[in-house]
Amino acid sequence: MQSHTSRILLANLMLASFLTGTASRIFAISLPTVAENLQTDMAGISWALISFQLSTISLSLVFGRMGDLYGRQVILCMGLLVFTASSFLCGLSQDILQLVFFRLLQGVGAAMIQAQGRALAMEVVPQASVGKAQGFLTTAHHTGFLLGPSLGGFIIDYVHWRGIFFSLVPIGAAGALLARVNRKGSSVSVASTGAATGSSIDYVGAGLLVVTALALVAILDRRVVEIVTPGLWTVLILVFVGFFIGFLIREGTASSPIINLSLFKIRMFTFSTGSLLLVTIIFSLTLFLLPFYLQEILHLSPSFMGILFMSAPVFAMILSPVGGTIFDRVGSRLPATAGVLVFGVACILGTVLKTDSHWVLPTLIISLGGLGSALFFPSNHAAMIGSVPAEHRGVATGSVYMVFGLGNIFGITLGGFLMTAAFRFQTGLSTAVPSPANPTAFAAALNHTFLVVVGIAAVGTVLSLMRGTRDKG
Repeated sequence: MQSHTSRILLANLMLASFLTGTASRIFAISLPTVAENLQTDMAGISWALISFQLSTISLSLVFGRMGDLYGRQVILCMGLLVFTASSFLCGLSQDILQLVFFRLLQGVGAAMIQAQGRALAMEVVPQASVGKAQGFLTTAHHTGFLLGPSLGGFIIDYVHWRGIFFSLVPIGAAGALLARVNRKGSSVSVASTGAATGSSIDYVGAGLLVVTALALVAILDRRVVEIVTPGLWTVLILVFVGFFIGFLIREGTASSPIINLSLFKIRMFTFSTGSLLLVTIIFSLTLFLLPFYLQEILHLSPSFMGILFMSAPVFAMILSPVGGTIFDRVGSRLPATAGVLVFGVACILGTVLKTDSHWVLPTLIISLGGLGSALFFPSNHAAMIGSVPAEHRGVATGSVYMVFGLGNIFGITLGGFLMTAAFRFQTGLSTAVPSPANPTAFAAALNHTFLVVVGIAAVGTVLSLMRGTRDKG
């Protein structure tokens, strides 16, 4: 591929990564306003978040496989178009059902975009710059992640809540136009040879995967758990187990599976995937629990908390290209393992938080999370994608985002479970829930929770070390 075209494509991938990062956060701050305008409650508006989440987790792997077979740039362009159109329709929504449906479509577009981006970045840059390219994509995503809430708040105050969705339209349209121009100008098609050799999408396997992922998300997502009855939750567990077994059987026998199970025989891919799951659990759990501690125990204002939480994405934005450059020089094991260790140090600090701790200590925990992200994610993503054969890089990229999404849900669920169990142990009350009414017990429960997470970080460190040193497939 010509260097000029490659630069345009990489810039477009960064734009797309910024777009999905912004979309994942820009809506959260507007939930109360949107709920009021659409005359719904907290449970109803939560489904606008859940629907997007369900799409990205359940479909990233499927669209990754489609990119392997039919061309990554084709799926990327289609994804940007779907995302742009659905963002516009979200802004036109007249009731909560319409918003939930259009957010579902927006999630479909995001899944199509994410499943192609990192694989394309690996294929259009020189081999010596693969890690740096992954770092740039991480920087772009965290830039959107950082600016999303601020941009959303500004639009709500000075425009209208519908403007939150309309603001994504020109960015998505620009990305789709660039993708279209780049496809025409490419001298080499960035795609697998799967379609040419007669491979096709395993629709049965795709269906089984989607249902399995949806059931797992429903089981773990705390908002779903609050809505469904215990009986229905048990049914969801049975559905998950049944369809998961069916998916494994299907993928082991299909001629063109969604994910070739033999990929898990690749040491680098398997242990990098395991490391990603555990690190994401740690990161998600930390960001879920610390706001409660900062606001309810240290009594910090939401605006000041917002400033403190900017430290993580700022570190990730600035240092991710550095982490990627380290990968280019020494491979993934050193920077990724260092990133896990940094997360572990942050968790150790969490075990000493007190009711009267200075706000600098939790801010340091948040900042270390950003530093750990910069070291871990670019190198680990590059290792996952680069360790598999080229015709499976879309699947590997889809796996990154599927595992990342599941890790976020696991982290929130595990954080709530551990905090509740520890709080009940501290108070001696079997029905107690973590509350600032007993700040001493709350802080102690938080310490015990982080102590468990230190153990998770230790396992993650071992997995990262076990990945070996061979990063290329």
